[in-house]
Amino acid sequence: MKPRSLFFLILLITVLAIFINLSSLSVGKINISPNAVLTRFNIQKELTFREGLDLQGGVSLTFKADIADVPKGEENNALESAKDVIERRVNLFGVSEPLVQTSRAGGDYRIIVELPGIENVDDAINLIGTTAQLSFWEKGASASGKIASESAFPIGLTQFLGENPKRTSLGGSDLQKSAVVFDPNTGSPQVQLKFSANGAKKFADITKRNVGKPVAIVLDQYVISAPNVNEPILTGDAVISGSFTQEEAKALSTQLNAGALPLPLSILEQHIVGPTLGIESLKKSLFAGVIGFMTIVIFMITLYGKRGIIASIALILYTFFNLAIFKVSSLTPFGITLTLAGIAGFILSIGMAVDANILIFERIKEELRGGRSITSATEVGFSRAWTSIRDSNSSTLITCFILYTFGTGVIKGFALVLAIGVLVSMFSAITVTRTFLRLMDKSLT
Repeated sequence: MKPRSLFFLILLITVLAIFINLSSLSVGKINISPNAVLTRFNIQKELTFREGLDLQGGVSLTFKADIADVPKGEENNALESAKDVIERRVNLFGVSEPLVQTSRAGGDYRIIVELPGIENVDDAINLIGTTAQLSFWEKGASASGKIASESAFPIGLTQFLGENPKRTSLGGSDLQKSAVVFDPNTGSPQVQLKFSANGAKKFADITKRNVGKPVAIVLDQYVISAPNVNEPILTGDAVISGSFTQEEAKALSTQLNAGALPLPLSILEQHIVGPTLGIESLKKSLFAGVIGFMTIVIFMITLYGKRGIIASIALILYTFFNLAIFKVSSLTPFGITLTLAGIAGFILSIGMAVDANILIFERIKEELRGGRSITSATEVGFSRAWTSIRDSNSSTLITCFILYTFGTGVIKGFALVLAIGVLVSMFSAITVTRTFLRLMDKSLT
C-alpha cells in the first residue's frame, strides 16, 4: 500500500480510537457518544473499561469446607476440587477477573472468593451455589421402629420415600455431563444425566435393588424428581423430569456441568470491598506513567530530533489504540479486565514500543553514515531492524502465553494486557512510524 493511502488509513483508525475512548460527545442537542451509537444499532451492552476488584470494588467471601466425610489424606485434593468447581461456576456467569484461592487456618480448610463488580453479598452466594449438592435417595428400613425427624432429610423427601429414607453413595462427583432433552411424549424439557464408569455402576446397583420403587433425585436439599424404577438401568443414564421451563432446565444443566461441589461449604466471612485504596494506587500508577511517558518523549526528541518527534506521535497513537481495544473488548465475551497489575503491564508495553523505534532509528543512522540517501536509509533500516524487533517481541509473547496459561487472577490480566501491548507496539513501530517517515523524508535532510 502506498504511504499516502496508509497515512489516511492510520488517520481513520486514530479518529475511530479517539471516538471510542470518549465517554460522552454531543453536537448541539444530539448525543453522538459511542454508547448512543451502539443503542441506535440495538446493541445493549455498554462500551466501558472493565475494572477488577482492586479498582471498582466488589464482594469478598470466605467459605469453610466441611471435611467430615472426606477420607483421611484426601482433604487437600477435595479442597482443590471444590475450588476448581467454584472457578468454573463463576466463569460460566461471566464475572470479570475473579480470584479463587484456598487457605488453611488452624484446623480449618477455607476457600476465599473475590468477585469484582458484584455489590450484593446474597447475589454472590447464589452465583457460587454453596449448597449445590446432587444426591440420590432410596427407601430405607426402620428396624428399630424409630422414626427420624423429617428435618433431618431433604424437604419433602419422606412424602416420596416414607420413613427413614436412605442416601446412596451416588452423587454429583459421579456425574460426567448433563444436557437438556425433551420428553418425546409431552415435549416438556428434562435434564439428562450421564454418569462416569464408577457412577454408572453405582446407579445400576441402585436401580437393581429398587425395581418398582421410587428413587429420589435431590439438589440443594430439595426433591427435584422421584421417579419409579421400572427396570434396572445399566447404561449410566438418568433423566431429571421435574416441572421445568426450558430456561430452568438449561440453568440446572449448566450448574451440573460446572460441577457439583465435592464437599459442603459454609460462609465464614463476607464483606463488600471498597475501591478506595485501589483508586489511590491507580492515581499514583497513572502519575508515574505520565512522568515516564514525558521522560521518554524528551529522550527521543533529544536523541533523534525530528525522528524522535515522529516516534513520540506514534507513541501517543499507540496509547489511543490500546485504550480503544480495552474498551471495545467489553462488548465481547472475552472482555479485558483492567487491574493494577494490568495497568502495570500496559505501562511496561509503552517502554517496549519505544525499544522498537530505537532499534529502527539506530539502523537508519548506521545506513546514513554509510552514505545512503534518507529514503534508502529509512527502507533498509526498517528492513534490518525488523528481525531484531520480531525476535525480541516473540520472546515476550511466549512469556505472556506461559504466564496466562499457568497463572491465576491478576497474573493472567497482566500477561494479557502486556501481550496486546506488544502486538500493537509492533504495528505502531513498523506501520505508523514507517509511514510518517516516508511522508516526511524530504524534511529530514
